[in-house]
Amino acid sequence: MTATTVNIIAAYAKIDQDNSEQLQQEIARYQSSVDAIAALGITPTQLIIEPLSTDWHSELQPNHFRSGCAPIMALEHAQQLIGQGHQAVIIGGDDAVKSGYQREERHQLMSVYADDYSIAQLYNDLADEFIKYHKISDTKFLELAEALFTNHSRSHYIAKQEHRAHFPTPDIKWFNHVTKLFRGVDCANPLVDFSGRLLLCSESLTQQLNVDQDLRVRVAGVGLGLLDIDEAQQLPLIARYEHLSHAYQQACLQADIDLNTLIAEDKVLMEIYTCYPIVPLAFLVSSGLIKSLNEAPEFISQHLMTITGGMNLARAPWNNPALNGLIEMYHLLNSNAASPSGKNQYGLVHGNGGLGYRQGIAILESG
Repeated sequence: MTATTVNIIAAYAKIDQDNSEQLQQEIARYQSSVDAIAALGITPTQLIIEPLSTDWHSELQPNHFRSGCAPIMALEHAQQLIGQGHQAVIIGGDDAVKSGYQREERHQLMSVYADDYSIAQLYNDLADEFIKYHKISDTKFLELAEALFTNHSRSHYIAKQEHRAHFPTPDIKWFNHVTKLFRGVDCANPLVDFSGRLLLCSESLTQQLNVDQDLRVRVAGVGLGLLDIDEAQQLPLIARYEHLSHAYQQACLQADIDLNTLIAEDKVLMEIYTCYPIVPLAFLVSSGLIKSLNEAPEFISQHLMTITGGMNLARAPWNNPALNGLIEMYHLLNSNAASPSGKNQYGLVHGNGGLGYRQGIAILESG
């Protein structure tokens, strides 16, 4: 458990050319909070999620974070900073993945492992190792991938009903296989422009700003599982996902809650990382929510794995999907806190870096 209380008090995410009234209100409230903090003579520490344009292999600068796990790593660093006496931290990410790059340039920048070896193929090989480790068949894996897409489609439909979705269901061509184990609808779709901010404050500053109880969300727990390895050469190690188990246990221990029981009772909103079906399946097993993949179909049919529709239906702005998930979770938990039932008090956001060598879990609590 952590003795330091860290609160999210404002956030916004701009997707493509969205200029809705709701977004304008969120940006205005975020800016108003930043201005109020500045009026107190406090300068928030900036933590940056790096864009695709930054060389994947370049040296990482202080307070900069890279990979799909980067937003969870930044959140954990924000906890540390506030514990050390910083009053406010902003986690920010900007990446015009769709409009800021030529197609060939985008593909070149995304070839971070080998020019002739795509990320999709590497994930296919990782899934082969996962299948072998769990002693299931390719057919079973494909069935689970289909079940996951159905699950994500349910979340995406809800998001559309609540005017939170930005994209239609993929065209029929995306249901064709791009590798042996993955269809287009099973792969993260990066074609989106994204700009997001998450404002975190100490408890004392939150009170000084007189932030309404319904507009604050506490960072209850953060856990990281980081492997220092050559990913492409160590797929069998990643496929065991023991570091994901560690991250999950660490987050639950810090939050001091029995998250699995709450999830089973549908009292937790989840945004599990869904770049390829292997990742959410690994989460289910590593968290102990299911004892084996034989139990996966029942769980997937009963519990929504995302609040957005996942990284194909909601898109995946390179290193920022988990930041978008944290921002979306913040707003949904606020909505629940303001509702009479307050059904979902907790939110879980998962980050997966690279081929899976970095894993992060964040547990948020409303009110």
